[in-house]
Amino acid sequence: MLEPSEILKAQILIVDDQQVNVRLLEEMLRLLGYEHISSTMEPQTVCDLHASNHYDLILLDLQMPGMDGFQVMEDLKKVETDSYVPVLVVTAQPNHKLRALQAGAKDFVSKPFDFVEMQTRIHNMLEVRLLYKKLNNYNKELEKTVLARTAELRESEARFKSFTELSSDWYWEQDAEGRFTKTSGPVFEMLGLEAGEMLDSNASALAGWNTAEHAQLVDNIASRRPFLDFIYSRQLQNGTVQYLQVSGEPIFDSSSRFIGYRGIGTDITDRRPDAKGT
Repeated sequence: MLEPSEILKAQILIVDDQQVNVRLLEEMLRLLGYEHISSTMEPQTVCDLHASNHYDLILLDLQMPGMDGFQVMEDLKKVETDSYVPVLVVTAQPNHKLRALQAGAKDFVSKPFDFVEMQTRIHNMLEVRLLYKKLNNYNKELEKTVLARTAELRESEARFKSFTELSSDWYWEQDAEGRFTKTSGPVFEMLGLEAGEMLDSNASALAGWNTAEHAQLVDNIASRRPFLDFIYSRQLQNGTVQYLQVSGEPIFDSSSRFIGYRGIGTDITDRRPDAKGT
């Protein structure tokens, strides 16, 4: 909502080639309490004036020598790139009303105009215009905020990824079906998987692994449970036992829908005294 003072502080431009009409409109607006009233009797200057002052309302006479109100409105469209031209036309020709609206005017008043009607139409147009500007400004600020938050999120994600890469041998993400979607480090080599495979209980994934440990890891993921420093092992072809330590957490979207897993892992074989050939 708008405060009455906001409407009275609006920027208004009167455009008419007759000085008596300009003075009449200026006096009327001042009596109503409007504080920022400008005028010109030269229609050729309207676009430059509007580009500099961004008027909230332009009271525009249609019949002027040299450059009529229709030409003024066409030029104003080049200034108002958001397509909202805040023009209230003043005309004594009834057949000009529809044409004026088609040309971009938002409303019209007939000459000679009624004081109450003019007052009401000016107030209504200014209310709409100022609300439009307020919404537009809000959307711009919202867009800036979204861009800033997105940049912060990306920076945070980059720091997180950098940290996980430094603190582990690999970082991994899976989708809801168990397919790897992001990896960093020798994930597939250490897991003994092909790049297109999933960390599940198929025969390829179980080759060499401790079946019970691997089943427990798969059960954690299938049950969408977080796990910390889970250790499981496999026997390599040379008889050496390899030990891997992994931590993972389920990922949910803004609707609390499960969308996958992410985690880190490291080879801790060198820390295990029992990692020796059989």
